[in-house]
Amino acid sequence: MVHPPSDDPTWWRDAVIYEVYVRSFADGDGDGTGDLAGVRSRLPYLRDLGVDALWFTPWYASPMADGGYDVADYRAIDPAFGTLAEAEALIAEALALGIRTIVDVVPNHVSDRHPWFRAALAAGPGSPERERFWFHPGTGPDGAGIPTHWESSFGGGTWTRTTNPDGTPGEWYLHLFTTQQPDLNWTHPDVWAEHEDVLRFWFDRGVAGIRIDSAALLVKDPALPELPAPGTTPAPGGHPHLDRDELHDVYRAWRKVADSYPGTRVLVGEVWLDDAERFAAYLRPDEMHTAFNFDVMAQPWDAVALRASVDRTLAAHRGVGAPATWVLSNHDVTRPVTRYGRADSSFSFAAKRAGTPTDLDLGTRRARAAALLTAALPGSLYLYQGDELGLPEVEDLPPEAVQDPMHARSGGVDPGRDGCRVPLPWSGDRPPYGFSADPPGGVPAEPWLPQPAGWAPRTVAAQEADPGSMLRLYRDALALRRSEPGLGDGDLRWLDAGPGVLAFARGDVLCVVNLSAGPVALPPHGGVLLASGPTDGAALDPDTAAWLRAA
Repeated sequence: MVHPPSDDPTWWRDAVIYEVYVRSFADGDGDGTGDLAGVRSRLPYLRDLGVDALWFTPWYASPMADGGYDVADYRAIDPAFGTLAEAEALIAEALALGIRTIVDVVPNHVSDRHPWFRAALAAGPGSPERERFWFHPGTGPDGAGIPTHWESSFGGGTWTRTTNPDGTPGEWYLHLFTTQQPDLNWTHPDVWAEHEDVLRFWFDRGVAGIRIDSAALLVKDPALPELPAPGTTPAPGGHPHLDRDELHDVYRAWRKVADSYPGTRVLVGEVWLDDAERFAAYLRPDEMHTAFNFDVMAQPWDAVALRASVDRTLAAHRGVGAPATWVLSNHDVTRPVTRYGRADSSFSFAAKRAGTPTDLDLGTRRARAAALLTAALPGSLYLYQGDELGLPEVEDLPPEAVQDPMHARSGGVDPGRDGCRVPLPWSGDRPPYGFSADPPGGVPAEPWLPQPAGWAPRTVAAQEADPGSMLRLYRDALALRRSEPGLGDGDLRWLDAGPGVLAFARGDVLCVVNLSAGPVALPPHGGVLLASGPTDGAALDPDTAAWLRAA
C-alpha cells in the first residue's frame, strides 16, 4: 500500500529512514557494482518494507579511496552508479511511492582529485588556492617534521607532504581521514559558499534532507595546537579539531538554506560526542533538525545499561525540543546479529578487530528483540540495509578483496568495515543471489565484495516466504509502528517489570524486552500485537521482546 508523503512539517520526527549503501544494494547492469538502476528496480521492496525515507551514502563522482566519502564532484553521480538524470528520476519515483530522499554531504574534506585540491597543488605555497585547505610548512630546518601529532580517525598520521614542481619536498597538508581526503579550511568564505550552493543544488532536485558526515570535525583551531595530553580533558569547545564552538555558525547558515524551501528539508548530523549537553547543542531550533544517537548502539545487551542510555538520550533531546534517533548499525558498524552474539556485545571500533568469537543464534535472537525495542522508542528510527534480513558481519573476506582504508592504515590489524558492506542477497541458492541483473548477452560479473556461500536462507525471496523470518518481523513492526498512534514521536513511561527486563508504555502499547537469563511473566495486557520470538502471552523467554495491547 502506498502512503504518499504528507505535508506534515514534522514528518521527520517519527520517520523510519533506511540507509542505502548504493554499491551493495542492487546491481542493475550486471557489472558487479550496485547502482541507481538497481535501487530503482527495488523501490517496491522498500515500499513494502514500510520505510518513510531513504538515506543514500555518497553517490557522487569519486575515486572511491574511502567508499565514496572522498568526493570529487558534488554535482555529478559517479559513473559506476549512473547519471544525474537517473538520480533525479529515482528521487521522483521514490516520492511517488511515499518515500522521501536524504543525501549525504561530506563537508570536512574532499577528494584529492577535487578541482580545488588539484589547483592548490599546482599553485604552490602561499597561493590563494591553498587557503581553502590546511597547507602548512613542516617543522625543523628542512621542514621534514609533521606540523602536529594529531591521529587519523582511520589510524596513522594526519599530514602528508607535497612535492614541489621542481621535485623538492614541499608543504604538508592536513587530512583527518585518509591521505586522499584533504581537509577543508572552514575559515574560508569559498568553502562556506560552495557548500551552501551544494545544498541548494540537491534541494532543487527534490531531496527532503541532508545527512552531514563527520559533522563535529569541520572547524580547526588555526593555531594547530597538539592534542590534549592523555588523561586530560580540554575545556568545552577547546579541542583542536572536534566540537569547536564555531561549528554552530556553519549549521545556523545551513538551516537558513533548508528553511528557505517549501516543506521541511531536514539536516541530520553524524555527531559522535560523549557529552550529551554538547551533543544536544547541535539540535537547537536554528541548527540541525536531528542527529544520530549512537549511545544505545554502543551499549552491551544489558537492561541497566540500555535503560540508562535511553534516559540520557531522551533527557538530552528534551532540553532542545528535538526527537531522538535510534540506530542499531550503519555502514561503519559491526552488524547486530554478530555483535549481540559476542561476550562483549557493546560496540566500539577497537572491538571490531578480528578473531572475536560470536554465537549467531544468540545474536539473532537479541537482534530481533533489539529491533522491537528501538522501533518502540520515541523518535525516528534508522535501519541499515540488510539488517532487516538478519545478515551477519562477513568476517572471512579474503585479504585481497578488502578495500576499506581502515584495514590498510592499521597494517591489517583492523579488519575494516567491508564486512557489513557485502552486497545484499535477493534470491536464489548461490552467489550473486540475485544481486546483479543479467547483462545483455552475458552473465553477471562477480559482486565487488564476495558473498558467503551459505546465504540462501537469508535472501529476500526466502524470507518473504517464511512468516518467522527477520524480514517479516521488520515488515510487521514497521506496519504497526505506522498504524499505532502511541508509537513514533511522543512520550515514554517506564514500567516496573523486575531485574533484567525493560518495559515501557507508549500510549496503549506496551513494549517488554527480557534481557535476563530466564523466562519472565508478562504484565496484564489485552493481547500480543507482535513478538520477536514464541510466546504464550503469559511469559516471555530470554532475549525476546513483545509489543502488547494495554489492558
